[in-house]
Parts: sequence; C-alpha cells; structure tokens
Amino acid sequence: MVKQNVSGGTVHTIPDDLYKALVSDSKALGIWESLTPLARNEWICWTTFVKKVETRKDHVARVVSELKDGMRRPCCWIGCVHRKDKPISRSVQYILNKKGITK
Repeated sequence: MVKQNVSGGTVHTIPDDLYKALVSDSKALGIWESLTPLARNEWICWTTFVKKVETRKDHVARVVSELKDGMRRPCCWIGCVHRKDKPISRSVQYILNKKGITK
C-alpha cells in the first residue's frame, strides 16, 4: 500500500494521528492541501502542543471538523512558538511565562 502524501507545515511535519484523520476524510484533506504552509503549521502545532492524550485526540478530531466548517486556522491560538523566522511577540511571551513555558 502506498502512503498518501499529505503536506506539512513550515516548521512541523504532520504527525501520524493527524495524518490518519485527514486521509480518512477526503473533504478535510482537500481543504488541508489548500491551506498555506503557515496555516497548516498552526494546526499541527495546536494539535501537538497539548499535554494530555485525551486533549490531543479531541484536537485531531476538531481539525477535521473545523476545516470542514470553513476555519482556516485554529481559533484562540497564541501561534506556533517553534518558528525561528521571527521573534515571539511580547504578548505571546507573557502568556508563555504565565504558563511556565520558557522559550
């Protein structure tokens, strides 16, 4: 069986659980492929940034449903803190500091 190619983001590659969810829904996959690499990167980071397995499963399912609902990026997300092409804004750094996350 040939593995279907699914685009990743600018920093993140697509994780297996998100890959499986997208290839199982052709509409969501089509929308995913129409996103910019930065938008795909935001979805991947939003999905993988969580700590609990249950939350991650919820995020994976939400990526599929929210893409199909017309969302192009995750709502209320501080943005990917893993990008190296620009510094983290002061407001995002403030949130990270409050959460005890150093960057």
